[in-house]
Amino acid sequence: MKQIKIKGATIPALGLGTFQLENELARQITAAAISTGYRHIDTAQVYQNEDGVGSAIKNAGIARDEIFLTTKVFRESLAKKDFLPSVEESLRKLKTDYVDLLLIHWPNRNVAVNEYMDQLMEAQRKGYTKYIGVSNHPTALLDQVLATGADIITNQVEYHPLIDQTKLYTYLREHGISLTAYSPIAQGKVLGNPTLKSIGEQYSKSEVQVSLRWLLQQDGVMAIPRTSKAERLKDNLNIFDFELSAEDMARIDALKKDNQRVVNPPFAPDWD
Repeated sequence: MKQIKIKGATIPALGLGTFQLENELARQITAAAISTGYRHIDTAQVYQNEDGVGSAIKNAGIARDEIFLTTKVFRESLAKKDFLPSVEESLRKLKTDYVDLLLIHWPNRNVAVNEYMDQLMEAQRKGYTKYIGVSNHPTALLDQVLATGADIITNQVEYHPLIDQTKLYTYLREHGISLTAYSPIAQGKVLGNPTLKSIGEQYSKSEVQVSLRWLLQQDGVMAIPRTSKAERLKDNLNIFDFELSAEDMARIDALKKDNQRVVNPPFAPDWD
């Protein structure tokens, strides 16, 4: 398993995303993922499955420090009065004293960046999290985040072969920040793509496996594919026995011209 080393953290480059998994299914899939070899698990307050994820980790028979666990503070809890209580509730549900990474899930136009970043740094000082980061923050907001002095290790954003994240990726590389790719297979839209299919046939791999491999061959990129089917866990993990050529990578890079964004809620920031 490839590891990303950044600012003292060592993180498995491929993790399990749990978006849209209701609590009991999240417990089952997380337990199956850990049994399959996953050691990087991602959840969030708004997913309402922290309890299930926490139960799976607690009962896995694996030392807590062998699991890299991420959760995210919901945009409705970013104000100073709500922030730390929400994190404390997350820790209770997750049945742990700390998470490895705590993220701001989405920015909130009604809460200043310096207010929520101050609270995020306070959560780190209190030992609620080892590392901090953000999610869904375009470069203009990242400028404000970094101006607070926060030492963030990642920005978790939508990233897959069909979206153009060149500006954001370049910014993150220049600032020594990793990119964590959610919706790394564009919520299934990579399936049937002729380019990904033809490249996959060279290696006896699927469009999904090619997409994940493309992500992880990029410097400083992690991916957290979500699945609701335990049998897919092994497939997603089975991407470390082949390597895409420079020509393959370039062909996949060219797909970004379509710039298909699959996650764009009404409260989203102004994207790059």
